[in-house]
Amino acid sequence: METTLFNVEGKEIGKTELPGIFETKISKPLLHEVVTGFMANQRSGTHSTKTRGEVSGGGRKPWKEKGTGNARAGSNRSPLWRKGGIIFGPRPHGYRHDISQSKRSLSLWMALSEKIKDGNLVVVDDIPLDKPKTRQVVEILKKLNSGDRNVLVVTEKIDKNFKIASHNIPFVEIEQAASLNTYQVLWAHKLIITPKAIEKLNSRTGSEGKK
Repeated sequence: METTLFNVEGKEIGKTELPGIFETKISKPLLHEVVTGFMANQRSGTHSTKTRGEVSGGGRKPWKEKGTGNARAGSNRSPLWRKGGIIFGPRPHGYRHDISQSKRSLSLWMALSEKIKDGNLVVVDDIPLDKPKTRQVVEILKKLNSGDRNVLVVTEKIDKNFKIASHNIPFVEIEQAASLNTYQVLWAHKLIITPKAIEKLNSRTGSEGKK
């Protein structure tokens, strides 16, 4: 598959050949499984409430059993009382959802294929920045018609100047090809990628990414 190659000025400078991973057949159930698993794995699972046995106080009976006219009570830390324990409250537990490497890889190729299919993938020869200037990043994105929605820039190695310069732009993220995942690709409305990053992505393939 061929696609247009642009420079940072937004001008066409030729064509570039995309590897077979950009022609992967898309499976929405698999994409859903991988993305929900990824998001679940981001949860720390440390939320916790105290049961009646963990709330401090309540060591003695509030009043005697009979003769007061009150309902029987054994502790003022009962879940029925104010400042008492919590019944069936959240407790620490893990949310980890294991997904095989083959599924993670295949879903990434699917997400990239969807981006090129929808016309939301732009291949740029290089994105050099001499100084970490946010204005330069804004100008580059404008010339590449990236819009003001989520933009993901994928390079072989993260350029320090570009990362610092894009830090003030809330809808722009930069990632190196070796660490790119399915969620990041689907998060982005526009994906800007360099030829070297494509080569790096292709080197991550084994038997995955084929139809």
